[in-house]
Amino acid sequence: MLAALLARPVTEDIPGEQPDDTTPLFRGSVQLRHIDAGSCNGCEVEIAQAFAPHGDLLRFGVRLVASPRHADGVLVTGVVTKNMAAPLLKTLDAVPRPRRVVACGDCAIDGGIFAAAYGVAGPVGALTPVDTEIPGCPPAPSTIIAALRGLSGR
Repeated sequence: MLAALLARPVTEDIPGEQPDDTTPLFRGSVQLRHIDAGSCNGCEVEIAQAFAPHGDLLRFGVRLVASPRHADGVLVTGVVTKNMAAPLLKTLDAVPRPRRVVACGDCAIDGGIFAAAYGVAGPVGALTPVDTEIPGCPPAPSTIIAALRGLSGR
């Protein structure tokens, strides 16, 4: 019984055309799991503004979800610290394919001002391929909205 609970879930392929990792857009909506890999929280404030009523990313079908198993991709903020490298990869492993990785902010893209710090593993791209980059320190809500709208195809 315990072995069955600890085993990875088994899912069946749906007959017909299956999207692969080269599919450019999700159709209609996209669910993202947000991961703070070691940020200063500047990007989180701007992400909150993008989802607030005046930014309203929900109208474009973009949602933040609590479980990586319900996500279409991850939205990573901050430079990846040594303590967050393994949890980030474990979370990415739990996201079903095709999945998208979005690096939000200069720290997630290239390490930003924390690149040379002793506790830093590196930017997100050093651990996993990044599909979308949202530049800025922190990026403006309008920049976040434009990038995530591109994922949802709206």
